[in-house]
Amino acid sequence: MVLNILTFCAAAALLWFGANWIVTSAALIARKFNVSELIIGLTIVALGTSAPEFLVTVNAAFRGHNDISLSNVVGSNIFNLGFILGLMALIKPLKSTPTIVYRDGLLLFLTTAAILAMSYTGELGRVFGGCLLALLIGYLVYLGMKRENVGDDELEEIKGRSASWRDAGLLLGGFAAIAAGGHLMVSAATAIASALGVSSWVIGVTIVAAGTSLPELVTCLAASIKGKNEMLLGNLIGSDFFNFAGVLGLTCLLKPLPVSDAASSGLVVLVSMVGLVLILLRTGWKIRRWEGGLLIAINLIRWARDFMG
Repeated sequence: MVLNILTFCAAAALLWFGANWIVTSAALIARKFNVSELIIGLTIVALGTSAPEFLVTVNAAFRGHNDISLSNVVGSNIFNLGFILGLMALIKPLKSTPTIVYRDGLLLFLTTAAILAMSYTGELGRVFGGCLLALLIGYLVYLGMKRENVGDDELEEIKGRSASWRDAGLLLGGFAAIAAGGHLMVSAATAIASALGVSSWVIGVTIVAAGTSLPELVTCLAASIKGKNEMLLGNLIGSDFFNFAGVLGLTCLLKPLPVSDAASSGLVVLVSMVGLVLILLRTGWKIRRWEGGLLIAINLIRWARDFMG
């Protein structure tokens, strides 16, 4: 049991360091070849912060751990909107905008609701996965045409630097780290679930989800310290959308995912969470500290119910 916990912690460290290496080195390399920061933010930064979720989700799917595969994505999104968003609001109230609520937030809500509806068929198949990927591509093309700046907070760390051969090595090392971390995390999580006598779904929607959300947590904390809280809402909502449309969409396209009753229940919670966040964002156009505390409390209560259930 102790060895499995240590393995899980090592896997989380690999995922965190790997994601950071990918974001920094790939952004530097792309800039060297005159790729715009917009494209870097929409692709490389999104890929880097969602790489842990993707590697764990795909790894679990192909190893037959379907509950861990789906619960990781669902749990990560709940963790992002509950714990991370709530913590950021506790540090400093987060301002909202009509664009975040009516465009990005509503898109996330409708996407989550569509996945919930499809889950009642018992399987998320390849056709549905293709539709999710098409939705993501359409969204990125739309943002590109609107020339919206996404992901600049993460890229500020590389200003004034230029790419070198060392960055190419870091990029490869980053992908190797998240590949190894994803494999180790699935193995350790499965063993921990068996030792504790709880389901793989519970471990996936709580511990694994928190582990794969480390890049988002670190990125948001860094942005908060820099006083750029106004960017956090868009980043978190965008990350959740990318997890569903990109990570889950590609996973289903590669291998259809059976949906258990626990998975459908988790999706109901997530749809409710997204709806609550949209309401909080709309009232006063900000998330206040007490509302941040409420989101954290809901996340902790959900975790407690999962473990006790």
